[in-house]
Amino acid sequence: MIMGNGTANKTTDECYTPEYAVNPLLKYVSKDKIIWCPFDKPSSEYVKVFEANGYNVVCSHIDEGGDFFEYEPENYDIIISNPPFSLADDVLERLYKLNKPFIILLPLKYLQAKGRGKMFVENGIQLLTFDKRIGYYTNGDMSKVQEGNYQAYSYFCWKALPKDLIIETLDKTTYNLNNTKETKI
Repeated sequence: MIMGNGTANKTTDECYTPEYAVNPLLKYVSKDKIIWCPFDKPSSEYVKVFEANGYNVVCSHIDEGGDFFEYEPENYDIIISNPPFSLADDVLERLYKLNKPFIILLPLKYLQAKGRGKMFVENGIQLLTFDKRIGYYTNGDMSKVQEGNYQAYSYFCWKALPKDLIIETLDKTTYNLNNTKETKI
C-alpha cells in the first residue's frame, strides 16, 4: 500500500493503542471540538473512549477508503490518532499543512531526526509523555496488551496543550463496560 511519499509497513505499523493510553487526552480536548481520527476504525480505542465521553468523532481508515494523504473530512477541529510509524515524516508534514491542532502518538526517539527536527523547529511541537511505557495490542490480538516495550512513546502535539512539555503518571487501570476496574500490566 503506497501512502504519501512512503510505503506503510503492515507488519510493524499494526499496533493498536490501549484505552489507558487514550484516557489522559480527555482533559486536553474541549468537548465542543470535533475530533478527526484519521487512522482509525470505529473499533479504535481513540474513537470508543472519546465517543463514550461525549465527544463528536469522525474516523477514517485507509482500509475503508479514507487515505489520510488524500482524504480530509469537511468539518473537524483537532486530529488525534496513532499513525503508522513508518510514515511519520509524511504524516507530520501533512499535519502541519492541514493547519489544525493535532495529537499523535509516536516513538519518543522520533523527536530527534534531521527532517523531523527541522519541521519541529520551524513549526513548533508539544509533547505529552508519561512515567511508564505504553503497551500495544499487536498481531491482531485485541485480547491482551503487549507490555514491556523497549522504547518510549509520547504524544506529539501542536497547538493542543496548555504548555509545550507535560509529563504525567500513566494509570494502566481501566474500566470495562460494567464500570469495574481492570488492571493492565
